[in-house]
Amino acid sequence: MAALLRRSISKFRAHVDNNGIERELDREIAAHLTFLEDEFRGKGLNPSEAKLAARRAYGDIERTKQMHRDERSLLWLDQLLRTLKVSIRVLLKSPGLTVTVLLTLALGIGANTAMFTIIYAVFLAPLPYPHPQQLVVVQSTVQGHRDWVSAGDFLDWKRQNVVFQDLNAWSGGGFNLSTREVPENIEAAHVTVGYFQMLGDRFFLGRPFLSQEGQAGDDRVVIITHKLWERLGAQKNIIGATLRLDGDPYTVVGVLSSGSRDWGPQVIVPLVFTPAQINYSYHWLNVVGRLKSGVTYQQAQANMEAIVERIKQTEPKADQGWSVSVTPLRNASYSDQGKLTLWLLMGAVGFILLIASVNVANLLLVKGMTRYREFAIRSALGASKRSIVHQSLTESLLLALTGGLLGVGVGYAILQAFTTIMARQMLPAGVQVHLNISILAFTFGISALAGVLLGSAPAWYASRVDPVEILKEGGRTGTSRGHKRLRKILIVGEFALTLSLLTGAGLAVHSFWNLLKVDLGVRTDHILTFVLGAPESRSKDPQRIIAYYHQILESIKSVPGVVNAAVMSGMPLRNSGFSMPFTIAGHPTDATVQLDASVQQVTPEYYPTFGIQILRGRSFTEDDNASSMKVAMVNEDFVRHFLKGMDPLRQRLVIQQFIPGEAALGPPTEWQIIGVFRTVRSFGLRKDDTEIDIPFWQTPWPSASVGVRTSLAPATMLNSVASAVHSVDPEIALSAPRTMSEIRNQLFASDRFTALLLASFAVLALLLATIGIYGVMAFSVNQRTHEIALRMALGANRSRIIGMIVGEALWLAGTGLLLGTVGAYFVGRGMRSLAFGVEGPDIRAFALVFVVLMGAALVASFIPARRAASIDPMKLLRTE
Repeated sequence: MAALLRRSISKFRAHVDNNGIERELDREIAAHLTFLEDEFRGKGLNPSEAKLAARRAYGDIERTKQMHRDERSLLWLDQLLRTLKVSIRVLLKSPGLTVTVLLTLALGIGANTAMFTIIYAVFLAPLPYPHPQQLVVVQSTVQGHRDWVSAGDFLDWKRQNVVFQDLNAWSGGGFNLSTREVPENIEAAHVTVGYFQMLGDRFFLGRPFLSQEGQAGDDRVVIITHKLWERLGAQKNIIGATLRLDGDPYTVVGVLSSGSRDWGPQVIVPLVFTPAQINYSYHWLNVVGRLKSGVTYQQAQANMEAIVERIKQTEPKADQGWSVSVTPLRNASYSDQGKLTLWLLMGAVGFILLIASVNVANLLLVKGMTRYREFAIRSALGASKRSIVHQSLTESLLLALTGGLLGVGVGYAILQAFTTIMARQMLPAGVQVHLNISILAFTFGISALAGVLLGSAPAWYASRVDPVEILKEGGRTGTSRGHKRLRKILIVGEFALTLSLLTGAGLAVHSFWNLLKVDLGVRTDHILTFVLGAPESRSKDPQRIIAYYHQILESIKSVPGVVNAAVMSGMPLRNSGFSMPFTIAGHPTDATVQLDASVQQVTPEYYPTFGIQILRGRSFTEDDNASSMKVAMVNEDFVRHFLKGMDPLRQRLVIQQFIPGEAALGPPTEWQIIGVFRTVRSFGLRKDDTEIDIPFWQTPWPSASVGVRTSLAPATMLNSVASAVHSVDPEIALSAPRTMSEIRNQLFASDRFTALLLASFAVLALLLATIGIYGVMAFSVNQRTHEIALRMALGANRSRIIGMIVGEALWLAGTGLLLGTVGAYFVGRGMRSLAFGVEGPDIRAFALVFVVLMGAALVASFIPARRAASIDPMKLLRTE
């Protein structure tokens, strides 16, 4: 082993310092010759005779040198370097072709690198927690839909389960942070004690919450993120300092490590349940658990279902129509539609790489055919088929790996563009999208694979070269039937792939166009929205809340340029309030069937402010207050789903009363339906939104959203409106200020991104297919100039020559499109769940794609056809 290592080191040293080793070898041979000369002179020969005798005795000096070189050298490395040098010279001799191939590969590999980076971040990158496979999300379900969890269910689950190491809950929220003259609303989270220990979050400073801090009275402590710590001055002595949240003092006990939660809520406080919040009707919690070692997801699901059934039997107020689901944390953090969209885009860029590879293979095959005379001469001079194949594959690999290097740069640029225009909701919270070693390994893996695939066909044909035939025929055997067949197969495959990709893009664009035509139910022009997060310490007295928001609205309406203003508990196009169970008075329902709809409180100006049309009955008025009859309004979807065949204005709904400021519900109350309004798409464009509105003045809520219709550009009115709010309440902050136009754009962002990306990929695929058929037809014309000249000499006119060449191109494209209908069919089926308003195959989109591709083939083939028709047959035949 030691001897082998010494020999390897010696060979590597000889390879690196070849000139020095050669000089040392010359000195050794000269010394040996001198020794022999001295020996022959000692035998009586004169110096010249001794020198000749020494040379004869030593033998062939050059052969000896070569034997030493072979013994000390790394032959495989020498051969590789020689092959690389030849490959580089060959590629530089055709700069146009080389640049075309590199750019084509860089685009294909770069697009795949960018998309795989996103796929890796979402589906493959390890979650930043210890043993992440044990972490699950536990949710309540009703009629197959996942929902939040009630406090009563969570506490029972935590006590009765036997499958979790720990189970914790959290809820979102916000605080008014008093660090400046103008209060700032900051995103917050309320978590149960044990939350950070269960997840394994690391702390930069301080500690997690203690068990006693989960009790009322001891809960005025706060943990902040590293990002907020830096904003507050990055003071190492912040532990124990006081932070004023909603005007109340909170003691800082911990600072999270950098990056762990900088993307989410900036302050975290203990979640403490009040007696009123511990019920089974109000669903408002997120629940995360860590499974015990060895427990499977199926076992956890079965255990939780058994607990839910036990709760239904023992608790009379438990929700009878609800169940439970246990989902791995990674799967729960991303919607099924979002996953399908990302895999669809990954498939699209995979198609791009395939089309680019086919295109490059065609170009390399054509280039290889033009080098048959070179291969023939090399074979005639003694080169083996193996060396010729090795040379061809090396050139392809060199091109592919160089294209891969360029693809990393292109992929980085595309990734930056993706993340800039990509809707944030397309990615799970906290996902970090960036290039890493795994992504680079993927890039160079597909580059090497592309190199082998691209070089295999030219290498195979190069190995079949008959040097005698090539040299005898002047290199014309490049037009053999086998060569033509392979080029045609590649073009047919390229058009088949392009048809599939263009069909998918056509469906995405058609779907997006259908979404744009959806009636959103609201006007989005000249409306400013924001949220007023009332501090927890504020009075929960209904009359004080009503008086407070009356003052807010009056102050806002006094601002010049304000047309109208309204208060609501939800936000149009973003969410429509709380999900609430209900029954219809006088209509018995199955106890196992849960009727559920979104419920929000609105002031009377809500409908005119947002331009929501009243279809039947009347809207709310200022007289619909706490002392009047309880009234409600429902939307069209509610009537269609729950009141089919009934007169909605004669129905009463039984809903539990909201308790202001509490995650709890009062006794069931009847609400008379007085009107029907047009459905507002607040839960997405693809979902039905069953909504119930009740008067804000009858059921006020401390925290609420505000909508302001303006006569001026709404974004320019923000400061004036904020000043009006602060004139009433200087401690309140305006959270999430947005115009309705911005909210609308965000609603369409995901579908717009998908349609734009698929359309871009489709245009790129179309361009590649056009270049591919142009290259093949141009080469075909160049190889058939002798045949074309003969045809023209025998009487064929220009139009016939053009028709022959264009007809061949259209036949290739048509065959590819015919075969591509199979791929297009499966693409259409795969996109059916994503496409909106497209039922079954989209014949119009398919026909348009077919016409576009045939047009591209026509244009690409017409240029070489016209060049062929301009040949002077007599001049060409004389030169032949």
